[in-house]
Amino acid sequence: MKYFVSTGELSGDVHLSYLLNEIKNEDKNAEFYGMAGDNSKKVGVNLLQHIDDIAVMGFKEAAMKYNYLKKKLDFFINFILKNNIKKVILVDYGGFNIKFLEKLKQVDSRIKVYYYIPPKVWIWGEKRVEKLKLADKLLVIFPWELEFYKNKNIDVKYYGNPFIEKYKKIEKKGEKILILPGSRKQEITKILPTLLKVVDKLKNEKFILKLANKKSLSYIKKDLSKYHNLEVSYDELNNCIKKSKYAIATSGTVVLELALLGLPGIVVYKTSIINEIIVRLFIKLKYVSLPNLTLNEEVYPELLQNNFNLDKIIEKIEYIEKNKKEINKKINEIRNKLGGKNIVKKYAQYIINN
Repeated sequence: MKYFVSTGELSGDVHLSYLLNEIKNEDKNAEFYGMAGDNSKKVGVNLLQHIDDIAVMGFKEAAMKYNYLKKKLDFFINFILKNNIKKVILVDYGGFNIKFLEKLKQVDSRIKVYYYIPPKVWIWGEKRVEKLKLADKLLVIFPWELEFYKNKNIDVKYYGNPFIEKYKKIEKKGEKILILPGSRKQEITKILPTLLKVVDKLKNEKFILKLANKKSLSYIKKDLSKYHNLEVSYDELNNCIKKSKYAIATSGTVVLELALLGLPGIVVYKTSIINEIIVRLFIKLKYVSLPNLTLNEEVYPELLQNNFNLDKIIEKIEYIEKNKKEINKKINEIRNKLGGKNIVKKYAQYIINN
């Protein structure tokens, strides 16, 4: 069976790679083509587009990339038709993938489309829900999505969160503070300067700055060698956590990874004025990080926009130090709520058999 796949960000690429690996285990003749990243490439995706070349963050950046992505969309559909591909797997990346879904169904409604990890319409509003109904099946990974889509008369599949199977809680940890500034250029340039102020302020603490790759280093203008209590690492997240007591992380999937691995932390984020105005108009949720959404309480303190500053970060570090026992108890609850068995395998089997 030939499959076309489409995701546009690192987190989506990771989830896609897990799914495709299970599909391969079930179907040795499976072939994969499409838009993805290095993780999916390693499990056999023939890349027509690498996500590094199309990564956008925010509304202004997305608008600037619109014409480029529109051409890619047309190219992908022509490829699907030419190669007689009957199944398409979309992963997150709603700005592109929802348009892809719409146009694909207009061209040939017989092509089956599985939206694995649909975009967070429960955050941004519900206008996109009608468009998501075009998919043959939505495969969700958070328990609260079941109720949300049920109220919209959409039958979805939920087996659990795939990260549960990939991340085992790390019991023995270190004494350093882990800094996770994100993987995109826009995130690193906006967020890291403030985090480096924390490094400079807390000279008696030791820090690990984890970067996705050496390319990320080129986004940093400051000379990191002057921070004698800072270690730069490209190591796996697990290994960095083993050396750390808590983390300061840019909002994203990595915060969920921290929770599943058992590390407390602070969630930070800062975006442009344009993006902030749009967010304030549309966002409906009390929290932005997935662990907090899971329990509907602030287990991971969130410092966003104007609250993201040196003084607030120091304040939350002190809060974590004083409340470690209670925070760790809540982190265990997050893991229990997202659990399941053979999670990714069940998603893979559903796509193969339906």
